[in-house]
Amino acid sequence: MNRKNTFFVFQIAVVVLLLALSGAIPAAAQSPALQQPKFTQPKDSEDEDLINPDRPGIADGSAVIGAKRLQIESGIQAEFRRQNGTREHTFFIPTLLRIGISSRWEARIEGNTFTKKSEFDVAGLTKQVSGLAPLSLGFKYHIVDSEGVRHPSIGAIVRVFPAWGTSDFRTQHVTGDLRLAADWDIAPKLSLNPNVGVGVYEDGQGKAFAAGLFALTLNYLPRKNLNPFIDFGLQAPEEKKGKASVIVDAGVAYIVGRNVQLDVSVGTRAHGQTPPHPFVSFGVSLRSNATRRRK
Repeated sequence: MNRKNTFFVFQIAVVVLLLALSGAIPAAAQSPALQQPKFTQPKDSEDEDLINPDRPGIADGSAVIGAKRLQIESGIQAEFRRQNGTREHTFFIPTLLRIGISSRWEARIEGNTFTKKSEFDVAGLTKQVSGLAPLSLGFKYHIVDSEGVRHPSIGAIVRVFPAWGTSDFRTQHVTGDLRLAADWDIAPKLSLNPNVGVGVYEDGQGKAFAAGLFALTLNYLPRKNLNPFIDFGLQAPEEKKGKASVIVDAGVAYIVGRNVQLDVSVGTRAHGQTPPHPFVSFGVSLRSNATRRRK
């Protein structure tokens, strides 16, 4: 996949999501749904008020958590890379704190937090460094509620990463991204979760660059609390003057009760040099001050 073809795919993705948005606009005047989730509920669910995390898939959902709620989504992730006879192992704790403001808005604080990187050559460990990765400040706005297959749920997510961090993980530029996210109920137990956007990032050489973003998650929901999924993410370019990167993964999320989700996923690089090959992630999401179940 060369850069020309990659950008063509990205442009098609933008058109598809914008068409979905234009078709869903008339539904915006209707009352907002508190949870039209990435983890979509089956139509016969007796209790639709389940936790709705953005993890663990690559794409984020379009729903917000609701007013006066607090939700933390965290875990551990291990990534492995190999290039020119050198191996690199990275361990970090991805964490997202979501603060509910209203039925349309939530504030978000997100980052990889504590990170440890180890490099090895044929003789063994050559370098090990740990520190804190930059944190982003941002928000999600739920634009449109779902009205079935023809009208997906739409949201917008904005993140800004100040130039911050410790040790080798400190960045020199303010970075961030803007994405549109949709949740598309294509069948009673199947949903698509596309994301499309743009970002400004910093590469390994400390150089800032702009990139196009696209991600797509396919969710299968055999039960209201069980969500196996597969997804992929595209970033073009992956670094300044670089090629496109593509990552794929699969996993499962399981909701315990109503306010706790456990998840596991594994993935790998499909194209490019910067994504891990492979990675594994385990996570837990917790929600507080959830609305009590209606009688």
